[in-house]
Amino acid sequence: MSKTAAAQEVIAYMESLRNEEQRHILMRFFKTGPGEYGEGDEFLGLKVPQTREVVQAVAKDLPLNEVPILLMNRWHEVRLCGLLVLVEKFGKQATKRLENHEAATRNRDEILKMYLQFAEQANNWDLVDLSVHKILGHWILLPTLLGDRSYKIKVLDSLAQSENLWKQRMSMVCTWKTSQMGDPFWCLRYAEIHLHHPHDLMHKAVGWMLREMGKRVSIDLLRDFLHQHAHEMPRTMLRYAIEKMSEKERQYWMTIKTN
Repeated sequence: MSKTAAAQEVIAYMESLRNEEQRHILMRFFKTGPGEYGEGDEFLGLKVPQTREVVQAVAKDLPLNEVPILLMNRWHEVRLCGLLVLVEKFGKQATKRLENHEAATRNRDEILKMYLQFAEQANNWDLVDLSVHKILGHWILLPTLLGDRSYKIKVLDSLAQSENLWKQRMSMVCTWKTSQMGDPFWCLRYAEIHLHHPHDLMHKAVGWMLREMGKRVSIDLLRDFLHQHAHEMPRTMLRYAIEKMSEKERQYWMTIKTN
């Protein structure tokens, strides 16, 4: 297949790699059964490194207007391919040299708008976690022609307040990037918003992002958050948040939760 393959060619190529044994493993792992969070999702049986190889070999230079064909596909791995293509395209427009370049800024905004338009197609935790911080999270930190900081907050708030679990997860996991770059505001804001979320997948996401914020920005900020909220945090969320602390400190916070 040529390096300038169209979306339908990429799909056909990925379908040719189908692995029946791996497909069944993935369908169990990603909870695709009735009533489970990934109910009805369909897999080809490709591991993530295989999908990344497809992106690098044949898909990364797809025209932007072809990417929705991948994002709307029935196969989980094809949708992941589409998301990773957007990650590639965004990264190329977000280098230090292009941060303040007007054309690059416009291109980033277009990629971001497409990502949000098709957000519901990222309908499992891996699809969110492999893409959102590198697109939405990075976009938050960069110049945009779409609006000021309050506009960016509005974008994330709309995801956080959505009834869609995966959009809610996007609002939290995108803060992985903002914490990596030393800005704790976003993590703390959305951790507080999702503090009483009913789903275990969000408990894990919030705890994970708090832990990353503590590691990348300030352990004292994490402790401040825990002093305010440890007593009301779901147990899984708290465990994830304190995972890298000493055993003695972990016991301290878990005791606060128990009491």
